[in-house]
Amino acid sequence: MLKSFDTALGHMAFLIDGGEVLALTFGYPTAMAARKALNERLDSSASPRSKTTSDPGEDAYLAEQLEERLSRFAEGEAVDFDDLPISIAGLTKFQRQVIAACRAIPWGETSTYGELADSVGHPGAARAVGSVMSNNRIPLVVPCHRVLASGGRLGGYSAPEGLAMKQRLLEAEQAALQELAQ
Repeated sequence: MLKSFDTALGHMAFLIDGGEVLALTFGYPTAMAARKALNERLDSSASPRSKTTSDPGEDAYLAEQLEERLSRFAEGEAVDFDDLPISIAGLTKFQRQVIAACRAIPWGETSTYGELADSVGHPGAARAVGSVMSNNRIPLVVPCHRVLASGGRLGGYSAPEGLAMKQRLLEAEQAALQELAQ
C-alpha cells in the first residue's frame, strides 16, 4: 500500500506491504515528488517491493496508524513508533543491529555514530554506522536524525534540506520536551 500526504514537514510518502513499513520519504514540496523519491529509494535498495503474504486489511490498519503518527510527529508532538513493524529484509546482521539500536534512542535524545557502534559490539565502526544511517529506508520511524557525529556535530542527513532538516527535527523534539517539563 502506497500512501502520500501533506504534513508540517512537507509531503510524505510510505510503502507498506506484508504488515511492515518498507520505506518512507518526507520533506518534499509535492506528493508526486515524495512518491518519486520513495520509488528511487526502493529501486536503489535491497528492500523487496512486495510480499506474497500481504493482508490488505493489516496493511490498511498499519497505514492508518503510520499516517496519523507521522502527522502528529510533524506537528512537534512526542510520538512513539517503536511498535510499528518495519522491513529489515536484505539487511546484514550488523545493519539490523544498528537499526534496532537507533530505534531505541528515546524521543528528544541523541546518540553518536560511535556510541551506536559501541552499543552493537563494534567499537570503532562509527563510519559503518554512518553508512547504515545514510541508507535508512524508513527515516523518522528509524530516527536517524537523532544520530550525531562526535562532539555533538550534526554529521550528515540525506532528507531534503539536509542538515537544516536534521536541525529542525532535533529542535522540534527539544522544544516539545521543554513544554512537557513545564
